[in-house]
Amino acid sequence: MTRMFSGIIPPLVTPLSNRDELDVAGLERLVAHVLAGGVNGLFILGTTGEAPSLSYRLRRELIDRVCRLVNGRVPVLVGITDTSFVESVHLAKHAAEAGAKAVVLSTPYYFPAGQTELTSYVRNIVPELPLPVMLYNMPSLTKVWFEIETLQNLADLSNIAGIKDSGGDLDYFARLIPLRNLRPDWSIMIGPEAMLPQAMKLGGDGGVAGGANPYPQLFVECYRAAVNGDEARVRQLSHGINELQRIYDVGKYASRYIKATKCALSLLGICDDFMAEPFHRFLAPERERVSEILKSLPKL
Repeated sequence: MTRMFSGIIPPLVTPLSNRDELDVAGLERLVAHVLAGGVNGLFILGTTGEAPSLSYRLRRELIDRVCRLVNGRVPVLVGITDTSFVESVHLAKHAAEAGAKAVVLSTPYYFPAGQTELTSYVRNIVPELPLPVMLYNMPSLTKVWFEIETLQNLADLSNIAGIKDSGGDLDYFARLIPLRNLRPDWSIMIGPEAMLPQAMKLGGDGGVAGGANPYPQLFVECYRAAVNGDEARVRQLSHGINELQRIYDVGKYASRYIKATKCALSLLGICDDFMAEPFHRFLAPERERVSEILKSLPKL
């Protein structure tokens, strides 16, 4: 059965030029850059996109601009995770009107939900959403996993298109694959980008890789090599992916993952690295370290 999503879908950063202000020219360059790299879709308003820190007004502007820029060339997936049920539904409706192809829904954060509560939440919200839904397992930030039994209980909801797993546990990811016995149409995507080759071997459909913002072709070629069974090429490209991971060791706060990605894009001349508050962009010493790592990356 055909699955809705596969390949490399970057979780797009949100280029900002100031508080509550998009770097519009940077966004245009970024979308053009990742599309030229051969990606299979764009995921906006996720973790890498700093979604919880953005105003609802800016989220809607971003949705509108990205959908216009993409113009149907690849699917646009829109994150709608929120502490408010109603705001998630409103954003999903806006995404549908703008031309997005799916929404991405994680577990509501701040108040941790039990699995029974989570099941009820998903059952209540999915019928309200006008687009197919990718569930998003992000326990490090939402405090709650989509447990396997919960996903089994939700498999009868036809509007769920699959799951993106950013839990970082390959044993858990391996347990997602048999869910296709219930839903052979589900797309099962890995979040942590360095795990892409292992996830593909386990039966995954691709990756939602933050590093594909600055280097889309690196991840696209690794995915294609994995699909084609070219182990030597996978090893070669995995080395490049692992070398890129060193930028995430720069800085001392958890925000360094997004800071490093935006810094890399800024160094490549693609978009501004302004961060949504309370975070700050890297200062000159950190920026220089990222620059040195980028210069050392092997050529494709």
